Amino acid sequence: MELEIYQVDSFTEQVFHGNPACVVPLKNWLPDETLLKIARENAVAETAFFIDKGDIIHLRWFTPEIEMDLCGHATLATAHCLVAHLSYQKNRIIFETQAGPLNVYIEDGVYYMDFPSRMPEPTALPDIIERSLNIKPKEVFKSRDYVLLYESEQDIINIRIDRSIFDLINLDPGGVVVTAAGTDSDFVSRFFTPQSSILEDPVTGSAHCSLIPFWAKRLTKDNLLALQLSERGGKLYCENKPDRVIIAGKARTYSVGRFWI
Repeated sequence: MELEIYQVDSFTEQVFHGNPACVVPLKNWLPDETLLKIARENAVAETAFFIDKGDIIHLRWFTPEIEMDLCGHATLATAHCLVAHLSYQKNRIIFETQAGPLNVYIEDGVYYMDFPSRMPEPTALPDIIERSLNIKPKEVFKSRDYVLLYESEQDIINIRIDRSIFDLINLDPGGVVVTAAGTDSDFVSRFFTPQSSILEDPVTGSAHCSLIPFWAKRLTKDNLLALQLSERGGKLYCENKPDRVIIAGKARTYSVGRFWI
């Protein structure tokens, strides 16, 4: 079987930045085991598989280890693939996913993703996570992911993870996001996933389902600029709504190809 594949850098305006995702169009769903093997072979944080049903596009996301319940950067990559390479003519895309319907609006090369809001609540930090951090957070919250609040952007830059300890915990399908108020943005973050082949995710759209309502409440503003301070870096334009969040960014295609299974 011959399949098309697109690799897209999301939440950036230039290649080699943002978060890379692979996008694979399908006619019919392949066995989950095969989808997972393809994701492992691609060796990026997420591979998106979609089936175009006309008015609705069915979308699923796989890491090299598991199927995810929600992924922002691979959703953005899929929207970009449809518009830039597959002649999608509408300025609105409706994705049907495990997280429910996700709408993406396209305007002037920016993809606006309408995602569920996940306000994190105060909680205790598991001992394993605390011992794996070189800098302790000042407050701890949780929704799908643990959200660790720090004093400054410099703290976020300086955080190091002791993976030998960190990988003792399984947060499937969540991770740990560290965050602080930004100096040149409203807030900054980094995202880590224990027991994952890729420890630090370059840009994590789904984590902003929690970060956006969290910072909107703290900063008393609904329109926010976010930077993810990974080595590749990423920029996200954010809007807080009562039960939803808008996560927006740009994307660039890195490669287009074919593979055989």
